[in-house]
Amino acid sequence: MGAYHTELARIATERLSGLLTQARIVKQQTTIDPPLLVSELTTGDKPLLGPADADETHKTAIEVAAKNVFYAVTASTDIEDPAFVQIWNLLDILQYSGDRDQCLPHLVFLLIEELLDSQSIEGCRIVFNYLESRRENLIAKSSRNKDLVILRSCNELLRRLSRAEDAVFCGRVYIFLFQTFPLGDKSSVNLRGDFHVENVTTFEEYLKSSEAEDDSMNVDTEESIEPANEKAKLEQDIEPKESTPSTQERKPDTQDIDALYPVFWSLQHAFSNPTTLFEEANFKEFQKGLEATIDKFKEVPKVIQTSETEGKRGVKRRSSDDQDESATTFNPKYLTSRDLFKLELSDLAFQRHILVQALILIDFLSSLTEKSKQKPYYVKAQKAMQYTFTLGEQQAEWASGIKNTIANYLRDGPDGSFYYRMVDTVLSRDKNWVRWKMENCTPFTRDRVPTKEFLEAKSGAQKLADSNNILRPKRFGGLNLEFLSNTQGKKGLERLKRGNRFVVPNVDSYVKEVESIELDLEMVTSEQEKRDMEEEKANKTWRALRIASKDKLSSFDRLADGKNLERLFQPATTVEATGGEDSAPSGPEDRDAVPPEQHQSAEEQRADQRSQVTTGTAAE
Repeated sequence: MGAYHTELARIATERLSGLLTQARIVKQQTTIDPPLLVSELTTGDKPLLGPADADETHKTAIEVAAKNVFYAVTASTDIEDPAFVQIWNLLDILQYSGDRDQCLPHLVFLLIEELLDSQSIEGCRIVFNYLESRRENLIAKSSRNKDLVILRSCNELLRRLSRAEDAVFCGRVYIFLFQTFPLGDKSSVNLRGDFHVENVTTFEEYLKSSEAEDDSMNVDTEESIEPANEKAKLEQDIEPKESTPSTQERKPDTQDIDALYPVFWSLQHAFSNPTTLFEEANFKEFQKGLEATIDKFKEVPKVIQTSETEGKRGVKRRSSDDQDESATTFNPKYLTSRDLFKLELSDLAFQRHILVQALILIDFLSSLTEKSKQKPYYVKAQKAMQYTFTLGEQQAEWASGIKNTIANYLRDGPDGSFYYRMVDTVLSRDKNWVRWKMENCTPFTRDRVPTKEFLEAKSGAQKLADSNNILRPKRFGGLNLEFLSNTQGKKGLERLKRGNRFVVPNVDSYVKEVESIELDLEMVTSEQEKRDMEEEKANKTWRALRIASKDKLSSFDRLADGKNLERLFQPATTVEATGGEDSAPSGPEDRDAVPPEQHQSAEEQRADQRSQVTTGTAAE
């Protein structure tokens, strides 16, 4: 059995070596790109390395053959040598064969993992260039074994990289992982909610009290007196002012850099492990430290890094290999040297990093209020994400106030509004991710609809559309079309063509109809009939006013609530003589009530007015 496996591996090795020789003819470039056209290495349906759906024996033989060729080339050729293109061609062939089940699907990633382990950091950059250029083809058909190898190789590479010196390369690895795995994959989810407590920030604790020494056994010299005096001076600087008796809590003097130094760097302990703030003493210390830090940020002059002013928004970054060297100003690990502390406080980018950390921590604390804990998703969350600590009302009020203070401060400065908007957007989306994680990462992606179900639904929709084209007597919600049928010997369409249907009626006709309705209203006997006639009267009145608005709009002030439409056709003198509806007498009874001396016609009134005007003019 061993001899049989050895013979299969030898045949596969010869076949693979022949394919690599043929690949040098198909792809004459010695670079990673363009990819090898593997389909040109075979003719027709002939398998490339073995039969389709090969058994485990053939797949194992191909794996042994691939490793033999891989080790032979990597042992004798440098990764920057043009002859190293054989490795890229080999990986392309294995990827092509793995997708067609002629070898192990994850064999190409096994070799990439070994290649990363055998190269330096500079060599790993070149290997990662290959991964980024072939990513879509490599992950076209995913499998559990392939995903595990990708995670293992990328995590191992991240352990080797320095986040201070290789920050951009680390970002490329993370982006590759994000693009490779689906959005809802649990492989990158911190299900237990563990904090990164291993990220410890060390600094020189100047204000830390030293061990007590026996003064009687020591002799005070100039060298020993000077440090003691400096220490006493520093301790005196952080003592609270005794200006008011109510001052009981100690708060560092923000004017003193030495006093602020240990308080400032102590905030990193809370940032890396927020659960330490569940103790009241630690929370109060954090409050005082953060307030003192913000006050100091407001006092010191701002220094803007050159990279920030030169890197304008909207400029597309280069994708070349030298992008790692173009971002050397960023250092994710803080430098805690006492000599650099004053310069760091004035750096605007440094201030923003610290304040963003504070915003993240404050959002975490705000999610532990009594009101937040009553939300359904928090009640159903896993036990690891539920905390027994509850933020009090005063603490919650302080958290809300300090968050607004930080937000207002971040909005200041160059591009401050844009910067804070981006930070706020990221934090808002992060809250949604936290909620999704507390809900045990329920899947939010849907599987594809099977082809059979899609075709059935499509044919059903087509049949329903065809059946709806048939004219029914009365469809759901449709109008009654009986008026189109023959009525009184005339077809309905011919009735619609009559001239009086598309000619604008005369206003007089509507006025007469309104007067007729008013007479009929006096003889109605039922309320329903009265309502119907009033509605018809309002309809006719509105139609008459709409038509009259074209040439008699100036006469509308003679009307009162649409009454007495006949006034639209009376001369202005007649209306002035009769007066308004309320002022002029409208019947014989009203005229009898007016004194006889007031019974003047309109002509007599106008004659009197003319005579008065003439007399006045002559008098002048």
